[in-house]
Amino acid sequence: MTLDMPNVLTQSYPFPPIEEVLSSKGKIKILKILTQCEELNISEIVRRSQLNHAAVTQHLNYFKNVGIVQEKAFGRIKIYRLIPEDAKVKVIRDLMRSWEHSELESSSIRSNSSFMSITP
Repeated sequence: MTLDMPNVLTQSYPFPPIEEVLSSKGKIKILKILTQCEELNISEIVRRSQLNHAAVTQHLNYFKNVGIVQEKAFGRIKIYRLIPEDAKVKVIRDLMRSWEHSELESSSIRSNSSFMSITP
């Protein structure tokens, strides 16, 4: 007797908790990259994230299945993008952008305070 187990990577399921979506550095890197760029092919995502192809494929499939990433195929080339109409994607984009903005402000404050502490 064999049991047919559903493949989690190819089956759509309800949106998971945020801690699952953001559960790894790799997932966060990919979301950050897709937030910064409208669309990218997998090779460019691999290059920018510095993750291996298998890991990027796995994460993109996960994101597709939870409904936040869309894949478009042009022959053998696949292009990936965040689905801008999705409410959760809007929240993710806002989070990534505000985080980047906070990093810039924080580094600016640090560089100004270190300059000020050097002067008499």
